[in-house]
Formats: sequence, structure tokens, C-alpha cells
Amino acid sequence: MAAAIEVTDLVKTFKGGVKALTGVSFAVEPGTVFGLLGPNGAGKTTAVRILTTVLRPDAGHATVLGRDVVREPDAVRSLIGLAGQNAAVDEILTGRENLQMIARLNHLPLDFARSRAVELLRQFDLTEAGDRILKTYSGGMRRRLDLAAALVSRPQVLFLDEPTTGLDPQSRLGLWQVIEELVSEGTTVLLTTQYLEEADRLASQLVVIDHGGVISTGTPSELKARLGATVIHVAFHDAQSAQTAAGVLTGVGNGAPRIDGNAVEINVEQGPKTAMEALRLLDQSGLEATEFALREPSLDDVFLALTGRKAEASADDDATPTKRRGRGKKEKS
Repeated sequence: MAAAIEVTDLVKTFKGGVKALTGVSFAVEPGTVFGLLGPNGAGKTTAVRILTTVLRPDAGHATVLGRDVVREPDAVRSLIGLAGQNAAVDEILTGRENLQMIARLNHLPLDFARSRAVELLRQFDLTEAGDRILKTYSGGMRRRLDLAAALVSRPQVLFLDEPTTGLDPQSRLGLWQVIEELVSEGTTVLLTTQYLEEADRLASQLVVIDHGGVISTGTPSELKARLGATVIHVAFHDAQSAQTAAGVLTGVGNGAPRIDGNAVEINVEQGPKTAMEALRLLDQSGLEATEFALREPSLDDVFLALTGRKAEASADDDATPTKRRGRGKKEKS
């Protein structure tokens, strides 16, 4: 089966020599959620802007459903939807008017625009608020409307750039459910996120990028499995004890122990057996732990191990801000 999105050696450098992408390659299977992960400044949003024809790459090649993003931008825009990091809806219009306006900007018939607005307001639980102006909407309602706007023309491929940033847990869960429904109906979704729980829940395939390049690929389970079967977590009264413990426990697990304040974590293969060894070494060194636990590795562990940094949700990851554009209409950037 041909890839819905295919990216080969994308390169993008901004003014001042800022290298946003240094040769990124990946492929997205149709009807799946593909997660693009990376810390601030990794190049996630730059990749999305190239794939949605907002930016032109300096080198490399990318296609969406077989259409080249540089040579066939109009064809690409006719196939995709984009929900960017900032809600691109008009505050002086109602939710219904916003959706109808997006439809008309995409040259869709008025009757379709009206019926599609009704359908999307119902799908995103916004029917009662449909005739209220957006100034009265909560942040979660605005994000739901923004995603609805990206779906007006029933795109085959949907790009979601940090779609749940700033949402409360309930609103985030609601958007996750909508995304899962879309994929079950055959939509292909490329998702950029720094919420590791979000990637674990939604994505069937992941690419982690840092400093503009791919540093790891695989399913969430595969990435977690590479760290080892179990994580040993040990906390102490103070940070100095944690530093000392890290030295004592070096060599016990896979890779160097990770220090976070007054806690140390180690990835290991044989959890219970290695835990006993760790406790013995700490006792011999006179180090008293305040917490000791075994747990399964998470994508947060993967992220930290691969990038050396924790995942932090942010509003943008690019050197050059660009306005979010609606599907089928390109804005200047």
C-alpha cells in the first residue's frame, strides 16, 4: 500500500543559518495516526508547514497522497486539513458562521456549507453554542471549533500541530476521542505533540526528531522496549544523596542513571533481581531511600533518554512564526 505521506531528506534553513530540518525522512501509512515528537526547536512545525505547502523546503522531497508539495501545491491543499497551534477562528462570528465561511472560502456550495456546519457542530458537541459569537467560547470550545473547521471539506489527510496545547484534561480527552473516530473512518492524521501520553494513546507509529534530524522511529511499544523492561525509581532526602546514589548505581542497568532533583531512575532488564542488587549497593553505601519503586517505562522516559531533555508543552517550535491557514487557502507567511 502506498504511503499517505512520504518525506525524503527534507532540509530547511532560516535566516541567520538556523537549521530547522537537516534531512528528515519518514512515511505515514494511510488511515493511521503518525506521531511527530521532539523538544522545543526540534523542527516539528517546520515539517508540518512544508507538508501543508506553507513553506518550501531548501532540499528534499515530500508527497501527500502522491502529490508533490512543491510542484503540486494546489492539489495537495485540496486533499488536506490543518489545525495549527493557535485557533484560527474569527471572534466576531458565531461558530456556525465560522464553519460556513471556511466552506465558502473553499468554493463549496452554500447548501453544503450550511449542512456541513450543522453536522460538525453536532460532532464536536457545539450545537447549543453554534449561534453564539466566539468571544463567549472557552478555550476548549475554540480548539474543538478549530478542528471542526479543518474538517469542513472532509480532508483525506489531517495535520494537527500541537492540537491540545493549553487544554484542560477533559477537553484534551474529548479531542482524542474525535481523532480516534476520524481515523476509524479512514482519515490519515499526522500529529505533532509534546504530550507523551497523547502520542502513546493515539499514534501507531512515531518519529522523534531533535535539532532538525530524526533520532528514533518505531511504535510506542517498540520505543519503550528499547529502554529495558522496567524502570527503577529511587528518591532521597536531598539532591546530594541522589547524585551520590547515581554514582553507586552506575552499571546496574541500561545506560547511565538519570537524576531528577532528589530522585534517580535506571532502566533495567530484570526488574526484581536488579532491584535487590540496587538496594544492596545503596545499603552498603549508607544511602537511605525515601522512595523505591518499579514501573514500566513510559514515552517520557524514551524522550528523556533520546534527547536528554524532558518533554515540555509549548506554543511553537519554530524560528519563524507563520499564520495558521485554512484548508485550500494559502496565507502569506
